Amino acid sequence: MTAPSTGATTSERALQAAAAGGDERAFRALVEPYRRELHAHCYRMLGSVQDAEDAVQETLLRAWRGLARFEGRSTLRSWLYTIATNTCLNAIARRPRRVLPIDHGPPADMRDGLGLPPAEVVWLEPYPDERLGVEDGTAAPDARYERRESLELAFIAAVQLLPATQRAVLILREVLGFSAREVAEALQTTVAAVNSALQRARRALDERLPERSQQATLRQLGDRKLREVVEGYMDAMQRGDVNRVVAMLAEEAAWSMPPLPAWFAGREAISAFLTHGPLSGAWHWRHVPVRASGQAASAAYVWMEAERAYLPFALDVLTLEGSDRPQVAAITSFIVRATGSDDPRYYERYPEQPLDAERAEAIFGRLGLPDRLAAEPTSHGTTKPST
Repeated sequence: MTAPSTGATTSERALQAAAAGGDERAFRALVEPYRRELHAHCYRMLGSVQDAEDAVQETLLRAWRGLARFEGRSTLRSWLYTIATNTCLNAIARRPRRVLPIDHGPPADMRDGLGLPPAEVVWLEPYPDERLGVEDGTAAPDARYERRESLELAFIAAVQLLPATQRAVLILREVLGFSAREVAEALQTTVAAVNSALQRARRALDERLPERSQQATLRQLGDRKLREVVEGYMDAMQRGDVNRVVAMLAEEAAWSMPPLPAWFAGREAISAFLTHGPLSGAWHWRHVPVRASGQAASAAYVWMEAERAYLPFALDVLTLEGSDRPQVAAITSFIVRATGSDDPRYYERYPEQPLDAERAEAIFGRLGLPDRLAAEPTSHGTTKPST
């Protein structure tokens, strides 16, 4: 994505004229270059990949219907962003804001169980940024946040807590680099109102965001050290090595599991959860490295005896800190199985839970991950789960 241009090219004007005359092929050619960046924009506004897809579809439908009235006083890109932003604002008004468990309630105690997914809460979703071709760097010279940085879980979670108008202003100004005048026109308000909303949004985000983004941390770590951290985490989980996993954590690390409301804070609480939960010995795991929401991640597959294969269970998005001795500051494990119970022995007693097919497709499918992993062969030619 580039900075807003000053005018349409000759080919774009020709496509606009043809599309305004009813040429659907010309319209698709006209708007297709903007589809991915509009999708990322709608995700930042809504916190959901599926909601973003719906918003983009509605945006393009409204653009198709209104193209004949587009007079070219702004760029086509600015006009599309105006439609997309207002489409998202309408969607925000119709449903609760999306959150992570950490923003929903206090940390849990393993003795109280994990709870059941609350029906009234709408959860944040991870974003397949690499698969959708999100570029590095800023969208425009005046942008404050990088494109991948503005898709990180901490940023998206913080933005979702802003009032809708502040959310729109901050994203349009600080992520996309539009001017205050352009934002005022898009939201049908004044430049003074835009500047005021931006100041309040900045203060709110500064209070919630970490000092260093994941993009800055990953750059400082470098590819080799990052690979060592991720592979170390996956190996420890696959081996069921609680002590090794805990040793990788920052002292105040957090482990959350949307759509479950329970989350655990600190090494001691996470150790108890792992010991009685996923690393109790009732589960057998395989992990696949991946990237999501601009962060390192690991796709966790659980052994299902009836299927004789490893099937999707959760996407673990890792938030890292430090460079010389990197630690895991947070693990957000997006579970794709119908899971949860008030019974603290839940994981020990019910290791096999039905797949939530829609959620699995929304998370694993959109990341291009396989829907199963074969068992590993033994020296006798049979198969077994890894331990």
